[in-house]
This record gives sequence, C-alpha cells and structure tokens, in this order.
Amino acid sequence: MKKNRERFCNREREFVYKFRVGSQGFELRVPLRFPVQENAGHLHGRLMLLHNLPCFIEKDLKEALSQFIEEESLRDYDRDAEAALEAVKSGEVDLHQLASTWAKAYTETTLEHARPEEPSWDEDFADVYHDLIHSPASETLLNLEHNYFVSISELIGERDVELKKLRERQGIEMEKVMQELGKSLTDQDVNSLAAQHFESQQDLENKWSNELKQSTAIQKQEYQEWVIKLHQDLKNPNNSSLSEEIKVQPSQFRESAEANGRIYEEQRKLEESFTIHLGAQLKTMHNLRLLRADMLDFCKHRRNHRSGVKLHRLQTALSLYSTSLCGLVLLVDNRINSYSGIKRDFATVCQECTDFHFPRIEEQLEVVQQVVLYARTQRRSKLKESHESGNRNGGSDDKSKNAERNYLNILPGEFYITRHSNLSEIHVAFHLCVDDNVKSGNITARDPAIMGLRNILKVCCTHDITTISIPLLLVHDMSEEMTIPWCLRRAELVFKCVKGFMMEMASWDGGISRTVQFLVPQSISEEMFYQLSNMLPQIFRVSSTLTLTSKH
Repeated sequence: MKKNRERFCNREREFVYKFRVGSQGFELRVPLRFPVQENAGHLHGRLMLLHNLPCFIEKDLKEALSQFIEEESLRDYDRDAEAALEAVKSGEVDLHQLASTWAKAYTETTLEHARPEEPSWDEDFADVYHDLIHSPASETLLNLEHNYFVSISELIGERDVELKKLRERQGIEMEKVMQELGKSLTDQDVNSLAAQHFESQQDLENKWSNELKQSTAIQKQEYQEWVIKLHQDLKNPNNSSLSEEIKVQPSQFRESAEANGRIYEEQRKLEESFTIHLGAQLKTMHNLRLLRADMLDFCKHRRNHRSGVKLHRLQTALSLYSTSLCGLVLLVDNRINSYSGIKRDFATVCQECTDFHFPRIEEQLEVVQQVVLYARTQRRSKLKESHESGNRNGGSDDKSKNAERNYLNILPGEFYITRHSNLSEIHVAFHLCVDDNVKSGNITARDPAIMGLRNILKVCCTHDITTISIPLLLVHDMSEEMTIPWCLRRAELVFKCVKGFMMEMASWDGGISRTVQFLVPQSISEEMFYQLSNMLPQIFRVSSTLTLTSKH
C-alpha cells in the first residue's frame, strides 16, 4: 500500500492556462509535482512575476490554479483509497492489525480517551503549601522556616570560624617560611607550602559544603513531610492533637541564637514613592519607587524575628504561588557560576536558608549551563554551515572563531533566571550579563544592557511578575569615573527607556498595574539621590492629588 501511495504522490502533472490579449491567444504551461507543498496563493504570485503576466488575468489565473490543484489532489486521494481497499480485499494487509492501528490512533488523538495527567509531587506540595500559608497555620510555617534558617546560619558561622582559623594558621606558617627564604629554604619550598595550604583549604571547604548540602536535604524532607501531615490533620476536625501541634513550634524558637550569630547592619535607606499613569487612551496606573539600598537587602533574612521583618516574609510566602510575583535584576559577568562578585554574595545568601520548594542555586545554575551549552552548540553548527556555503572572507573567519571560542559563555544583554522561595522579598532573580561598557558614559538606548532590561520586563509580563527591582545606574557599586553628570545622564537614559518599555507592556499583558523599583548604590550621596528623585516626575506622568474643601 505504501508503494502505491508513493507512486501516486510523486507524479508530475502539467497545468495549462489559456488566455487572450486583444486578438492574440496565449497558453501558459507549468509542470507541478503532486502533492503540491507550496501555498496556491504564493505559487500564483510567483507565476505572475516570473512570466510578466498581465494584471487583468490575475484573479482568473488564481481561481484556475486553485481548482486544478484541488481536483488533481482529490483524484490522487481517491486512487490512494482504492488501492488501500484493494490491498485489504486481497489479504495484503492484515484487517485486525489495521483495525487496532486505527483504534490506537483515535484514542491517542481524541481528548475524551486520553489518560488524565498524574499530578507530580511538586504540584501536590505546592497546592498543600498554598492552602496552609493562607490558613491560621501560616505563623507556624514561618516559625519553622525561621528555625531552620537559624540552624543553617549557625552551621555557616562555625564553617567561617574554622576557615578563618585555618587561614590565620597558614598565614603564620607562610611568614616563617618567607623569613627563611634564601637562607635554608628555596622558592620551591615556598611553592610546595602554598600548594599544601591551598589543598587544605579545599578539603575543609568541601567537607563543610557536603555537610551543608546534607543538612539542607534533611531539612527539606522533614519540612515537606511535616507540611503534608499538618494539612491532613487540618482536614480531620476531630484530631485533638492538632492545636498542640500548631502551638509547639513558636515555643521552640531559638531567639538566643541571635547573640552568637551574624547580624546584618542596616544602613539608613532613602526612599521616594510615585504613582504614575501610562497609556495613550486606556491609562494604566503603576507604582514607582526610588531607593538607596543594596540589591541583596531584598534577599537577606534577619536573625532577629521582629514583626516588620516577619510581615515581609509573610507577604513573600503568601504570593509564592500567585499571579503577583517579585523579581530582582542582578548584573553579572558572562560566566554562569557563583564564584566571584555579586554572584558569590547572592549564592551565599541563598545558602543561608533552605529552599523547600525549588532546587538549590547550584543545581539551577548547572541546568542553565547545560541549556546554554546546547544552544551555543546549535548556533555554532548553523554558523559553520552558513560560513561553508557563503563567501569565505576574513570578517566571517574572525566571527566564527570568536563564536567558537566563547560558546560556553553568555553574551551581554542575555540573562538567565533562578527561582527562589527562601529569600526575604523576592521569588525570581534575573541574572543580566553586562560588560565593562556599562561603566562608560556613551551607551545608548540600543545597548545590550538596555535591550536586556526590555526583554526582562517582557518576561515579567508573560509570567505574572508584578514587582521588579532594577539597578538604575546599571551598576551595583560606584567608582571614580561615575561623576554627578555621569549619574544624571545614565539615570535619564534608564528612566526614559523603562518608560517606553512600560508603555509597551499594555500590548503585552493588556495593562496590568505593576511596581517598578529603581535602586541606586548605598555609597551615593543624599544630594545626588534627591536630584534623581526630582528627575523622575519630569520624565514620567505623575498623578497629581486633589484637595477638596467644603464651603460653609
């Protein structure tokens, strides 16, 4: 039957069209191979252009061509069907096998016969957690999470103390060796001791890393099992031990651990808030905030469980599985790891509290590395194919070599995303790749960093992220070249670009109210902060307040 189908489906037929121009008659003959893969309208346009046909036959030619393709295709289908029936009648095809194949195809493509999808453990746990965090047991959940956080913080404190003692001891040993250098010891002895010190540090760090990994895995399992059990007990109103189970957690809280732990210093924050309306006809209200703060302040937990800190954490937990998520933009280099700079600081904050819902930061980065490697490999193969088929000039050689050399890294303007449930005020982190060009004063609206912000805002619209924190100056730390004019130009550029991107949001999400937080480094002066604060309402349309007074 397949042979017959191939015979009928690979036939070439000639399309003949006759028309007259004045007293002269013309005939158009075009060979067509069936089945015709190209759209009839596209094929008709190509024929008109290729043969310089007069415009007055355009409509008639299109109708004749469509009718010819339809009639010939139907004849092929009829011949194919007759051949298939003959094959069944002659016994060439097993009737029972054909019936079972038809039945299988029908059940697989028809929704009513499809098997229901089995919910995964993550989905079940997410539903259970969402129910509990919106119930009277929410305080118990937060207390338990904070209890686990204090435990991990103590473990990290012990690790830091042990590493500090090791480095101090190694420093003393190295000083003694350097004093004997050139007398009884050589450079080779110094290098050997340095290698031993490095190996000892690596062994100690690996030991603590494995211990932290094991502790967080145990905490995650215990927490998830306890949440499931509490949810089941809440469904049973006759359970007398339920009230005691909910009350026992706060009393076990180890507030005394605060004295021995690390306490983050809170610097005085400067903050200004604005309400704006954007849109041509249908205006949408948005909230803007300008803050002088460290980016990681939105991620860090506090050891002292004060009411204000607790409310922030409660709000983050309530919106974890909702349509109002919070995001943060971190400016990183082109390497996908957590070994240096703000990437290391962010990873350290993530490790201080167990994530009970998502994989660890290291596991998420490994997945990102695999995806980037696959994407770069695909792009590299396509570039190689286009290079071989195109002109071989020096520029393309340099481009292909550059792509081959850097295909393991991401490019400026590209970003990767990590998900978190263990951070203080955010759920999603956008790691935006930037280069040293952001420190110069001549970037434009088409700079990769600016276009990266646009793509991040687009992701926020499509994935229910309603609050996003952005570094206003596209840097996390100030340097000498960042003068007052530099800051004003950069802030004006980012304000105007973000305003344009927010106006685009209306077409992306239908006009949903959002909160955009612009953050400036803590080292910026108060005078500079208030200059930026005065610039913002000049660029955005700030809502004015009306004061109503009654007449007596």
